[in-house]
Amino acid sequence: MASSNSYKLRCSIPGHEMDVRGLATAAFPEGAFVSVSRDRTGRVWVPNSSPDKGFTEMCCMSGHSNFVSCVCIIAPSETYPRGLIATGGNDNNICVFTLDRPQPLFTLKGHKNTVCTLSSGKFGTLLSGSWDTTARVWLNEKCMMTLQGHAAAVWAVVILPEHGLMLTGSADKTIKLWKAGRCEKTFTGHEDCVRGLAVISNTEFFSCSNDTSIRRWLVTGECVQVYYSHTNYIYSLAVFPNCQDFVSTGEDRTLRIWRKGECSQTIRLPAQSVWCCCILPNGDIAVGASDGIIRVFTEAEDRMASAEDLQAFEDELSKATIDPKTGDLGDIKLEDLPGREHLNEPGNRDGQTRLIKDEQKVEAYQWSVSDGRWVKIGDVVGGSNQQTSKSVMYEGKEYDYVFTIDVNEGGPSMKLPYNVSDDPWLTAHNFLQKNDLNPMFLDQVANFIIENTKGHVVGPAQPAGGDPFTGGARYIPGSSDDRPGFGADPFTGAGRYIPGSGPNPTAPVGVADPFTGGGAYSSAALRQTATNIYFPKTDGVTFEQANATQIIAKLKELNGGAPQEHKLSEDILEGLERLLVSVCGPNSSMPPPNLQEISLLWKASHWPEDIVFPVLDIMRLAVRHPQVNESLCGEAEGVQLCNHLLSLMRPEGRPANQMLALRTLCNCFSGRHGRALLMAQRETVLSRAADLATVSNKNIHIALATLVLNYAGCLHSQPDLEAKAQCLSVASRVLETVQDKEAVFRLLVALGTTVASDQTAQDLARSLGVNSQISKYSSVSDPPKVGECCQLVLKELQ
Repeated sequence: MASSNSYKLRCSIPGHEMDVRGLATAAFPEGAFVSVSRDRTGRVWVPNSSPDKGFTEMCCMSGHSNFVSCVCIIAPSETYPRGLIATGGNDNNICVFTLDRPQPLFTLKGHKNTVCTLSSGKFGTLLSGSWDTTARVWLNEKCMMTLQGHAAAVWAVVILPEHGLMLTGSADKTIKLWKAGRCEKTFTGHEDCVRGLAVISNTEFFSCSNDTSIRRWLVTGECVQVYYSHTNYIYSLAVFPNCQDFVSTGEDRTLRIWRKGECSQTIRLPAQSVWCCCILPNGDIAVGASDGIIRVFTEAEDRMASAEDLQAFEDELSKATIDPKTGDLGDIKLEDLPGREHLNEPGNRDGQTRLIKDEQKVEAYQWSVSDGRWVKIGDVVGGSNQQTSKSVMYEGKEYDYVFTIDVNEGGPSMKLPYNVSDDPWLTAHNFLQKNDLNPMFLDQVANFIIENTKGHVVGPAQPAGGDPFTGGARYIPGSSDDRPGFGADPFTGAGRYIPGSGPNPTAPVGVADPFTGGGAYSSAALRQTATNIYFPKTDGVTFEQANATQIIAKLKELNGGAPQEHKLSEDILEGLERLLVSVCGPNSSMPPPNLQEISLLWKASHWPEDIVFPVLDIMRLAVRHPQVNESLCGEAEGVQLCNHLLSLMRPEGRPANQMLALRTLCNCFSGRHGRALLMAQRETVLSRAADLATVSNKNIHIALATLVLNYAGCLHSQPDLEAKAQCLSVASRVLETVQDKEAVFRLLVALGTTVASDQTAQDLARSLGVNSQISKYSSVSDPPKVGECCQLVLKELQ
């Protein structure tokens, strides 16, 4: 097949009504590709045999309620021999389609903002990136893992061929390498948002950025080459099969072809934003742009468009208007520009631009090496007037910019304050929410900010921190002292009631049973050869410690200062005290709790959030009692209890309430009704609880780890892979954040319990790369149970 070594238009496909935002080569039929658009559709295009060498729409997919932003192909499998198509949208969802149905096969929900990038890997794994600053790993219609660590939108993701390695690129200007949900490395070098990533091999990849550069990286961290040629944001990259040459597209209206490290050809398009590109199996290049048209370019002469079509494309290009503010043509002074005679001199490289003056008009031309001539690429309109940043006062604060936004014609204008250290997408999102505006404006507002603050760097958000628990000798719910006691339960941190035992024995370090605190083995040497004492752990771990006197004293103190409408009567206080005494202490002479007392507890648990914590502490202790467990966790009341505790666990809630709600859930596992309730509500409870991993408090982390462990224990003998996958995913996600060794230990026991004696769960854990994620704990010797348990989990996963 004859080749000109220079790409020319093959065909234009005007199928979409709005910007084409994503393209991907399809697994089937041969030569086909998929496009997605802001018109909310995805379309499959197959080559046709007509003289125009074009493509025919094979099917149109719809399922998103907002713009569709990205697309990728999930490789063929036994179940789906033609592969699947995954699309991400501004509705925060991912839709997965088969080739023969216009509606989604299933929808993946979980992201809290636009899904703007997708990549697929082995075994049907899917990786997504979102403006919510996270990436997520999906398998079998479930979110397996959430990758948290970026300080701004995740614009690009890719799964490397070596199993388990994933890359994310962000508006925080960094690229992160992840293995098994853990950030292994952060790549710095780009000076603005990272917009695209492309795999070269197991060990190398490309990135592109708003800083107009493309970088080539080794996965070990080194940047080995930087490529410059684009004059504005670069949005997408695609690599040729030779794993060396590649193509790129961007906001400078171009598709650029790179060979042997040099930009060998620049193709201008009659559209401002060239959003996406993909390389077809025959070497042709498809690009999607802001004018809604897909254009395919080829270097095979027999597939090139007719001379008439090529001329029509050039004419369309010459009629374009270029705004110097977006075209990056620099400051234009009409009097300094040469006349048309300047076009008699040949250019010195493909894609070189030249501005000439034709009377009072400015025209832009580009040199074409293959044609040996200057091709008009448009008329330049307006002048260059880049805004400079100054400090502006608004509502008593200083900002780098305060923009005036006119949304409705004739309506009042709105002020949008902005600092260059802010994320423009988050600022736009908050502005729309504050002013109750349609989220459809998000792209426009964010791009307006970006456009009008060009050249200014975006800094990462400052982390918030601080331990919410402060103060000296006062009642702190669920706290225990730090006295060393080897009879102490390693889970609750306090001496648990063990029938028939005396005071806590002082056993040597490393000999105490890690669950009951009793002396289990007589020597450390014997222990190493003994059976696994850590997992599977199938009996629930509870939080037993209590100081009834302090709890009641704090309850009465807070009641004394409560607003009149929230004051509890003496009768209610006495009822709560009776209930607390009857559920504490196994030898209590008090009668068991009655329904009236349980009802009082439920009502009191709806006290204002700033004073409710002693009531929650009573509830934590009460749900261990069979009668309270049945009454509060039964079929009718259980869902209400769950929802109430989850509402107290909101990430923005009070740490004391979050901790006590988690501990109450853990203690619910001590009764049959509580276990049934929590298993029924597992998906919601675990996903909401996992959000608390980001709260900086070790007591919350220990309670969260215990909840995961109790779920793992209940699931141990069940063949519910989806539920076990969630346990593995949440344990893995929480391990990314927690530092406290007790929390780490409980999570390791949860992992061990989940995979013990279950080959499928072990395979899933391996595919998620749990081994490498936890291996760092195998050498922990303080406390020794962490290292020992870790080694046993790793042994299960060999």
